[in-house]
Amino acid sequence: MKLKALATALLVVALFATGGGWLAGQVSARQEDYENLEDFASILAMVRRHYVDDVTTQKLVDGAIRGMLSSLDPHSAYLPPDAYKELQVDTKGSFGGLGIEITLRDGILTVVSPIEDTPAARAGVLAGDQIIKIEDEFTKDMTLMQAVKLMRGPKGTPIELTIRREGQDEWLDLTLVREVIRIKSVKHRSLEPGYGYLRLTQFQERTATEAAAALESLANETPEGLQGLVLDLRNNPGGLLSQAVSVSDIFLDSGLVVYTEGRLDNQAQKFYAHKGNSRTDFPMIVLVNGGSASASEIVAGALQDHRRAIILGTQTFGKGSVQTILPIHAEETADSNSAIRLTTARYYTPNGRSIQATGITPDIVMDAEVKTAEADNRQQPDTIREQNLPHHLENGPPKPQQQEDGGSPEEEIADGSEAPDAQLQRALELLKSWNVFKSVVAHKAA
Repeated sequence: MKLKALATALLVVALFATGGGWLAGQVSARQEDYENLEDFASILAMVRRHYVDDVTTQKLVDGAIRGMLSSLDPHSAYLPPDAYKELQVDTKGSFGGLGIEITLRDGILTVVSPIEDTPAARAGVLAGDQIIKIEDEFTKDMTLMQAVKLMRGPKGTPIELTIRREGQDEWLDLTLVREVIRIKSVKHRSLEPGYGYLRLTQFQERTATEAAAALESLANETPEGLQGLVLDLRNNPGGLLSQAVSVSDIFLDSGLVVYTEGRLDNQAQKFYAHKGNSRTDFPMIVLVNGGSASASEIVAGALQDHRRAIILGTQTFGKGSVQTILPIHAEETADSNSAIRLTTARYYTPNGRSIQATGITPDIVMDAEVKTAEADNRQQPDTIREQNLPHHLENGPPKPQQQEDGGSPEEEIADGSEAPDAQLQRALELLKSWNVFKSVVAHKAA
């Protein structure tokens, strides 16, 4: 009777949470719902009674929540108070740790990319490395949040990682010293007079503002202003949707940037570019690769659909889903509250393309030409993408074209000490060729 009562209580909570099935004086619930929840209550009681150590119901329920969310897709997760607080810190671009973008691949903690100029990058951690142990703890079946919590810590404290790298028989033991990781999300420089380079490492709270300031600086370097721009989104794992829209708005003066669709009406949103300070007076090349994900794909997709830029590089990661942070107890503060990160929608490019698990296909497909064995390891042919992650969402159904207004047709720049950046060099050649072609056409017209 106790188990049935608990199962009934769980079902009532579930029905209230989903807003489902309540009519005056009656409850609509299928028998299988009772049976499933009764099984859960029974297992909960058996664990509490027979497990070798005393374990609290709270711990078991937390574990059940984690398992439930992780079974949905790779990006839905339970955020206990410390992880929820870390999420707020991440979007501000400053935290104590190593500087590694990680994911789970076949249950193994795997490096997506090391962040530039961080302990991880300086220690030689490479994209595709598998993290087998953190200190003396094996990472098999460890959640991303647990791994992040172990790797972050006070500045100056050491930590040991055991790495398995493809092509090497022996595991690598690396000792890193934690630092305060302040990620500079915008970097820029002049390639040649009139030709600028703008790199976005991720999308944080001030990325669009800093990108606009960088463009202004590049434009002021020559009397003629910018004649062409390379926007580098390679190994950019994403970030804030609002910043992806704002960055796209810098280069578009009208039209749809991205739209989202989910099961609920409030998950259907459209985001537009606006007239104002948009920069549409120069040609653009956007560089992407398998590490370009989420917000990076929004920007690349919008500029590609509006024909504002040529996309050059390799297929992008393919994360076309939107996660919403839902606090569990709204009345508590962020410091003490827990939350869930839940996938609530898919996003679509202006022309109605869902890139979930497929990614953005460049207009010009070009692999990075690398010269050294170390660089070879950095560009593995089996780059991790969304479609490789367990339980990933399938690509959404194709949508009719949504574009309403037509548009106009984690690497630093090589400084001579590194292998030449063939993709960047090709992008610069294309920009210069475009301006030569325009001048020839204008001369003939005159």
